[in-house]
Amino acid sequence: MYIIITEKRPYFFADTTININPSVQDLVDITVLTAETVKQFNLKPRIAMLSYSNFGSAEGEEVRKVQQAVEILQREYPGMIVDGEIQANFALNNQLLSEQFPFSELVDKSVNTLIFPNLVSGNIAYKLLQEMSKAEAIGPVLLGMKKAVHILQMGSSIREIVNMVTIAVIDAQSKKNS
Repeated sequence: MYIIITEKRPYFFADTTININPSVQDLVDITVLTAETVKQFNLKPRIAMLSYSNFGSAEGEEVRKVQQAVEILQREYPGMIVDGEIQANFALNNQLLSEQFPFSELVDKSVNTLIFPNLVSGNIAYKLLQEMSKAEAIGPVLLGMKKAVHILQMGSSIREIVNMVTIAVIDAQSKKNS
């Protein structure tokens, strides 16, 4: 997972580092772990499950996988704000979303968590955003580990190192208390 800090607010991107081609259950697990992490930052996770399709507008294996993950999440985690499959522009533009898909659970929710269907799309997205904007990318933050384990990218700046140490301390404290 990466935390992308923009001028407006933080966004959480998963999975950007580990799972190359996650299964339906992997997507469910990634989403649940990411939602738990977002809560550690005192934020309510509002999750878009991304795809190249919007609510069945296209077909394909990746689309079906995301649709099935959303069905499981909505059934097994009824309090979770999660919807998809959805394209990133609709997930992040509430006016566009409400005009085209007013039935979406994400309407008027200000999405802060983006779950990518595979490693390729997640990794490309965070690197593009980091290079094309003033956004700061913190991560990768490894989720689901028994102990607090984190890695730094080659060429990390001092600020990136300090940010990762802060995340690692929070993670270690939360694991110690659980």
